[in-house]
Amino acid sequence: MPALSDVIRALDALWPPERAEQWDAVGTVCGDPDADVTTVLFAVDPVRQIADEAVALGAQLLVTHHPLYLRGTTTVAAGTFKGRVVHTLIKNDVALHVAHTNADRADPGVSDALAGALGLRVVGPLVPDPDDPAGRRGLGRICELDRPVRLEEFARSAAAALPATAQGVRTAGDPARTVRTVAVCGGSGDSLFAEVRAAGVDAYVTADLRHHPASEAREQSPLALVDAAHFATEWPWCEQAAAQLDAISDRNGWGLRTHVSRTVTDPWTAHAAPSATATPNTTGAPN
Repeated sequence: MPALSDVIRALDALWPPERAEQWDAVGTVCGDPDADVTTVLFAVDPVRQIADEAVALGAQLLVTHHPLYLRGTTTVAAGTFKGRVVHTLIKNDVALHVAHTNADRADPGVSDALAGALGLRVVGPLVPDPDDPAGRRGLGRICELDRPVRLEEFARSAAAALPATAQGVRTAGDPARTVRTVAVCGGSGDSLFAEVRAAGVDAYVTADLRHHPASEAREQSPLALVDAAHFATEWPWCEQAAAQLDAISDRNGWGLRTHVSRTVTDPWTAHAAPSATATPNTTGAPN
């Protein structure tokens, strides 16, 4: 069986830490490099529920997409929720490794997994990595559908393909608009609207779309927006990443057991639909 250092070396080859954004916090958070690894759990968020799941599974390594300490810390005291995660993992000999924006930019990366879950054919990166001569790495992906569909049909299929969350999938645009080409970006993607418009696609699938950027994007072009939950757009990467590690394990004869958490760690837990008769009071008079 491999040591943790062997597995981490393989993960760093898939998602080199030097390709992460400068503000990011990727890599190994805790773990003994000489410890044996037989079982690995992949998840989106390093929250207490996922740490407990790794312990119950008997995993020696937890790999998450989101960092535990993105902005640094001065304490790992168990009285803080992040400190409790660290204590839980260390007490039970579970290492934690993070692949965040380095996994976003990878080939294949987070947006490839999202495109695959939606049944889209990837044409190339939305924002190509200038250090990749092959032109395959970068942020987001430009994709094509096998057949044109109406926006409302595309949104329904996206909602069915992605993990169910309280938010579901929101759209902006004419429901009858024909969608042939799509840009996708797993996670928060409203900083890429200029690149999406330049790509000339019919629709953009991402998460965390804020009011003003979305409103301005809709005013500037007929681009349709498909806004899913942040967790939902990044969870497919967990399955992709587990399959990549499986392939490495098979080549090296490691016999690793990889698992993907099905626990929904999206922070929103309920959605209250508005009444069909509710309308804004535009007169200024009491309703």
